[in-house]
Amino acid sequence: MNTGMWMLHVKVGDLIDYPDESGGTFKIRIAGFLANSVLQGDLIISEKQFVKHFPSASGYRVFLIDSADPKATSAIAIALSFALEDYGLELTPATRRLAEFSQVQNTYLDIFQALGGLALLLGSVGLGVVVLRNVLERRGELALLQAVGFRKSALHLLVLAEHGGLLVLGLLAGIISAAVAVWPALSAPGQGMP
Repeated sequence: MNTGMWMLHVKVGDLIDYPDESGGTFKIRIAGFLANSVLQGDLIISEKQFVKHFPSASGYRVFLIDSADPKATSAIAIALSFALEDYGLELTPATRRLAEFSQVQNTYLDIFQALGGLALLLGSVGLGVVVLRNVLERRGELALLQAVGFRKSALHLLVLAEHGGLLVLGLLAGIISAAVAVWPALSAPGQGMP
Protein backbone atom coordinates (compact mmCIF):
# COMPACT_ATOMS: atom_id res chain seq x y z
CA MET A 1 0.00 0.00 0.00
CA ASN A 2 2.80 2.42 0.92
CA THR A 3 4.65 1.58 -2.31
CA GLY A 4 1.57 2.36 -4.38
CA MET A 5 0.70 5.57 -2.55
CA TRP A 6 4.12 7.11 -1.97
CA MET A 7 6.43 5.69 -4.65
CA LEU A 8 4.17 5.03 -7.63
CA HIS A 9 1.53 7.67 -6.76
CA VAL A 10 -1.31 5.39 -7.84
CA LYS A 11 -4.57 4.21 -6.34
CA VAL A 12 -6.84 1.24 -6.92
CA GLY A 13 -8.22 1.28 -10.47
CA ASP A 14 -5.35 3.27 -12.01
CA LEU A 15 -3.54 2.04 -15.11
CA ILE A 16 0.25 2.06 -15.14
CA ASP A 17 2.80 1.26 -17.84
CA TYR A 18 5.18 -1.51 -16.78
CA PRO A 19 8.32 -2.47 -18.73
CA ASP A 20 8.55 -5.98 -20.13
CA GLU A 21 11.74 -7.84 -20.94
CA SER A 22 11.73 -6.85 -24.64
CA GLY A 23 12.01 -3.15 -23.80
CA GLY A 24 8.37 -2.37 -24.48
CA THR A 25 5.68 -1.64 -21.93
CA PHE A 26 2.34 -3.17 -21.10
CA LYS A 27 -0.61 -1.82 -19.15
CA ILE A 28 -1.39 -2.98 -15.64
CA ARG A 29 -4.56 -2.05 -13.77
CA ILE A 30 -4.07 -1.76 -10.02
CA ALA A 31 -6.65 -4.11 -8.50
CA GLY A 32 -5.64 -3.71 -4.87
CA PHE A 33 -2.85 -3.27 -2.36
CA LEU A 34 -1.48 -5.67 0.21
CA ALA A 35 -1.06 -3.76 3.45
CA ASN A 36 1.11 -5.16 6.25
CA SER A 37 1.96 -8.30 4.31
CA VAL A 38 5.21 -10.07 3.44
CA LEU A 39 4.20 -9.51 -0.19
CA GLN A 40 3.83 -5.74 0.07
CA GLY A 41 6.02 -3.87 -2.38
CA ASP A 42 5.74 -6.69 -4.92
CA LEU A 43 3.68 -6.70 -8.08
CA ILE A 44 1.50 -9.79 -8.29
CA ILE A 45 0.18 -10.82 -11.72
CA SER A 46 -1.13 -14.10 -13.09
CA GLU A 47 1.41 -16.69 -14.22
CA LYS A 48 -0.05 -16.59 -17.74
CA GLN A 49 0.56 -12.84 -18.04
CA PHE A 50 4.00 -13.15 -16.44
CA VAL A 51 5.13 -15.80 -18.96
CA LYS A 52 3.67 -13.72 -21.80
CA HIS A 53 5.67 -10.59 -20.88
CA PHE A 54 8.76 -12.26 -19.39
CA PRO A 55 9.25 -15.48 -21.40
CA SER A 56 12.94 -15.92 -20.54
CA ALA A 57 12.37 -15.84 -16.78
CA SER A 58 12.68 -19.42 -15.61
CA GLY A 59 11.50 -20.90 -12.36
CA TYR A 60 10.25 -19.21 -9.25
CA ARG A 61 12.17 -16.72 -7.14
CA VAL A 62 9.96 -16.30 -4.09
CA PHE A 63 8.52 -19.09 -1.97
CA LEU A 64 6.25 -18.82 1.02
CA ILE A 65 6.85 -21.67 3.44
CA ASP A 66 4.33 -22.43 6.16
CA SER A 67 4.97 -24.88 8.94
CA ALA A 68 2.19 -26.53 10.91
CA ASP A 69 4.50 -26.65 13.93
CA PRO A 70 6.03 -23.23 14.72
CA LYS A 71 8.80 -24.94 16.69
CA ALA A 72 9.88 -26.87 13.59
CA THR A 73 10.30 -23.71 11.52
CA SER A 74 13.98 -23.25 12.31
CA ALA A 75 14.71 -26.93 11.54
CA ILE A 76 12.92 -26.62 8.20
CA ALA A 77 14.86 -23.43 7.41
CA ILE A 78 18.20 -25.11 8.17
CA ALA A 79 17.32 -28.19 6.09
CA LEU A 80 16.15 -26.13 3.09
CA SER A 81 19.15 -23.79 3.27
CA PHE A 82 21.53 -26.78 3.29
CA ALA A 83 19.72 -28.63 0.49
CA LEU A 84 19.40 -25.60 -1.79
CA GLU A 85 22.58 -23.68 -0.96
CA ASP A 86 23.94 -24.23 -4.50
CA TYR A 87 20.96 -22.29 -5.86
CA GLY A 88 21.48 -19.33 -3.52
CA LEU A 89 18.39 -19.84 -1.39
CA GLU A 90 17.99 -17.14 1.23
CA LEU A 91 15.31 -17.72 3.83
CA THR A 92 13.92 -14.70 5.62
CA PRO A 93 11.45 -15.08 8.49
CA ALA A 94 8.18 -13.25 7.86
CA THR A 95 8.57 -11.25 11.06
CA ARG A 96 11.95 -9.89 9.95
CA ARG A 97 10.66 -9.08 6.45
CA LEU A 98 7.70 -7.18 7.91
CA ALA A 99 10.04 -5.35 10.30
CA GLU A 100 12.21 -4.30 7.33
CA PHE A 101 9.12 -2.93 5.55
CA SER A 102 8.09 -1.03 8.66
CA GLN A 103 11.57 0.36 9.29
CA VAL A 104 11.17 3.36 6.97
CA GLN A 105 7.75 4.23 8.37
CA ASN A 106 9.03 3.81 11.92
CA THR A 107 11.98 6.09 11.14
CA TYR A 108 9.60 8.82 9.98
CA LEU A 109 7.48 8.32 13.09
CA ASP A 110 10.58 8.60 15.29
CA ILE A 111 11.60 11.83 13.54
CA PHE A 112 8.15 13.35 13.97
CA GLN A 113 8.03 12.22 17.59
CA ALA A 114 11.36 13.96 18.24
CA LEU A 115 10.13 17.10 16.45
CA GLY A 116 6.89 16.98 18.45
CA GLY A 117 8.87 16.73 21.69
CA LEU A 118 11.01 19.68 20.64
CA ALA A 119 7.89 21.69 19.78
CA LEU A 120 6.39 20.84 23.17
CA LEU A 121 9.58 21.95 24.90
CA LEU A 122 9.74 25.21 22.94
CA GLY A 123 6.04 25.87 23.54
CA SER A 124 6.42 25.28 27.28
CA VAL A 125 9.45 27.57 27.50
CA GLY A 126 7.64 30.19 25.41
CA LEU A 127 4.58 30.12 27.64
CA GLY A 128 6.78 30.33 30.73
CA VAL A 129 8.57 33.39 29.32
CA VAL A 130 5.24 35.08 28.48
CA VAL A 131 3.89 34.44 31.98
CA LEU A 132 7.12 35.65 33.62
CA ARG A 133 7.20 38.80 31.50
CA ASN A 134 3.55 39.53 32.23
CA VAL A 135 4.06 39.07 35.99
CA LEU A 136 7.18 41.27 35.97
CA GLU A 137 5.34 44.02 34.08
CA ARG A 138 2.43 43.86 36.53
CA ARG A 139 4.47 43.79 39.74
CA GLY A 140 3.00 47.13 40.78
CA GLU A 141 -0.59 45.98 40.26
CA LEU A 142 0.02 42.72 42.10
CA ALA A 143 1.71 44.57 44.99
CA LEU A 144 -1.27 46.95 45.20
CA LEU A 145 -3.70 44.01 45.28
CA GLN A 146 -1.63 42.41 48.04
CA ALA A 147 -1.59 45.71 49.96
CA VAL A 148 -5.40 45.99 49.89
CA GLY A 149 -5.80 42.52 51.36
CA PHE A 150 -5.47 39.86 48.68
CA ARG A 151 -3.48 36.88 49.86
CA LYS A 152 -0.51 35.62 47.85
CA SER A 153 -2.28 32.34 47.09
CA ALA A 154 -5.25 34.27 45.64
CA LEU A 155 -2.86 36.27 43.42
CA HIS A 156 -1.21 33.03 42.27
CA LEU A 157 -4.64 31.67 41.33
CA LEU A 158 -5.45 34.92 39.49
CA VAL A 159 -2.26 34.71 37.40
CA LEU A 160 -2.85 30.99 36.79
CA ALA A 161 -6.44 31.60 35.66
CA GLU A 162 -5.35 34.38 33.29
CA HIS A 163 -2.69 32.25 31.63
CA GLY A 164 -4.42 28.88 31.99
CA GLY A 165 -6.76 29.95 29.20
CA LEU A 166 -3.76 30.40 26.91
CA LEU A 167 -2.54 26.94 27.85
CA VAL A 168 -5.92 25.30 27.23
CA LEU A 169 -6.36 27.18 23.94
CA GLY A 170 -2.90 26.10 22.78
CA LEU A 171 -3.56 22.48 23.73
CA LEU A 172 -6.91 22.49 21.92
CA ALA A 173 -5.36 24.01 18.80
CA GLY A 174 -2.63 21.36 18.85
CA ILE A 175 -5.05 18.47 19.39
CA ILE A 176 -7.42 19.64 16.65
CA SER A 177 -4.64 20.22 14.12
CA ALA A 178 -3.08 16.83 14.95
CA ALA A 179 -6.46 15.11 14.53
CA VAL A 180 -6.97 16.79 11.15
CA ALA A 181 -3.46 15.77 10.04
CA VAL A 182 -3.81 12.15 11.19
CA TRP A 183 -7.40 11.56 10.07
CA PRO A 184 -6.58 10.47 6.46
CA ALA A 185 -4.15 7.83 7.76
CA LEU A 186 -6.64 6.55 10.35
CA SER A 187 -9.48 6.34 7.84
CA ALA A 188 -7.38 4.48 5.23
CA PRO A 189 -8.32 0.82 4.67
CA GLY A 190 -6.37 -1.57 6.86
CA GLN A 191 -5.35 1.14 9.29
CA GLY A 192 -6.58 2.00 12.73
CA MET A 193 -5.58 3.44 16.03
CA PRO A 194 -2.07 2.37 17.05
